[in-house]
Formats: sequence, C-alpha cells, structure tokens
Amino acid sequence: MTIIRVPTPLRPYTEGQKEIPVAGETVGLVVKDLTQRHPGLERHLFNDDGEIRPYVNIFLNGEDVRSLQGDRTPVEENDKLMIVPSIAGGMDTQSELPSVDHSALRTNQAAIITLLLIAFILNTTWLVALVAAIMVVGTILGKPGFLPVYHFLRRRNVLRPDIVADNQEPHRFAQGLGGAVLSAATLLFLLNLTTLGWVFSWIVVALAALNLFAGFCVGCAVYYWLNRLGIPTFHASPPEGRRPGSSRS
Repeated sequence: MTIIRVPTPLRPYTEGQKEIPVAGETVGLVVKDLTQRHPGLERHLFNDDGEIRPYVNIFLNGEDVRSLQGDRTPVEENDKLMIVPSIAGGMDTQSELPSVDHSALRTNQAAIITLLLIAFILNTTWLVALVAAIMVVGTILGKPGFLPVYHFLRRRNVLRPDIVADNQEPHRFAQGLGGAVLSAATLLFLLNLTTLGWVFSWIVVALAALNLFAGFCVGCAVYYWLNRLGIPTFHASPPEGRRPGSSRS
C-alpha cells in the first residue's frame, strides 16, 4: 500500500498517527481513501465540490503533484505522499518541510559521475557539454536532471524512494552550480584549453562523489552560507538538528 504522511496540525484527526497506509491508483483516490478512514480530515482537505482544497499541497516522492498530473497522478506501491497545508490557506498550522526523495538525488549524482568518467576515458568533450545541459535544464525545472533515469529504475524495482523532510532549494542550487562549472569546462574545451576543461570536470566528479558516498552536499552548504549572509532568494534555513550540507541529522 501507499504511505501518506500527515502534518502535525491534522494528526488530532488521525488519532495521532503520522504515517498511514492508504489505497488508491491516483493521488486523488489515495487522499479520498485517507478521509474515509479518518472522516474528520475531509473538511480540511476537500471543498464542498469534492475537490482538494487549493491550499493543500501534496508531494509524491518529493515532487509537488501540481507539476505532475495533479490529483490524477498515478500512485504505485511503495510510493510515499506528504500533505503540506500552507499558511496562506488560513489553517492554523506551522510550515513543515516538504519531502525530498534522496534516492532520486543519489541517482542523479551517480549518473553525473558515470557520464563524466566515460567522457574522460573516451576523451569525448561533447558528453561533458551534454551533462552540463541536462543539469542546467533540470535546475530550471526544479528537478534532478537525470530524474527520468531514476523513474525508469524505480518502475523496475531496482531503486526505492528514500523520502526525507528537507529543503528542495539547496539541492537545486547545488545542481545549478555543478551545471555552471561544467558549462565553463565546455567553454574551455572550445578554447582548446583541454587540460583546464578536464580539471573543471573533475571538480564536479569530486563534489558529486562526496555527496553520493559521504552524504555531504557542498553546493547545499554554500546555499546555507549565503542564507546566513542574508543574500536575497536564499531564504531556506538548514533543517533543525542537521549540519548544513549533510543529508541526515
């Protein structure tokens, strides 16, 4: 069955339960099943027309379902959903961190490392440019660039979601930073500064490997450092009890 995480303000209606197994083939049906199991939730999640209220944000494996197919988004076994009611909706609630699928992030890092190593071994600088483009596009879309690879592996039960309450913005910034470094490497290749171009590429490999194998995101740490300096747009603070850049408490 699918697991749905209920935010703190709504747990009095679920007898204090934080994570609840539910059934349904789509997000809408899953949420409906939740309210059938706990009827007190219905008025908080659905309006009089039976539609999910606009201030109720639902994340499927770390992705806002609004960026997918909304309440018609398909749900598979072992998926995890999280309900995040926003303050703007008028609910008496505190903001909670959204869920981020760290398994998708690790797949992204592994793909980056693998392709850059292949590019170096085969001396194919165009592959560096391709990885840079995928990372930049992913940053613009607010998703891991190699997310389709993760979805492909997850559908075949090779990987499973690893949902963590976390900020999405630092990971997006880290990916964009890596994409910028690889874009600079591509420019260096075009200028026939090949050695320097590979140095830039290896910097990205090293940072991605540090994140993948040691669980420390340098780009995320930089984001939080800029947040402490009060730089505009860097508004997310490190999750409580977690060292800036670390993936776990």
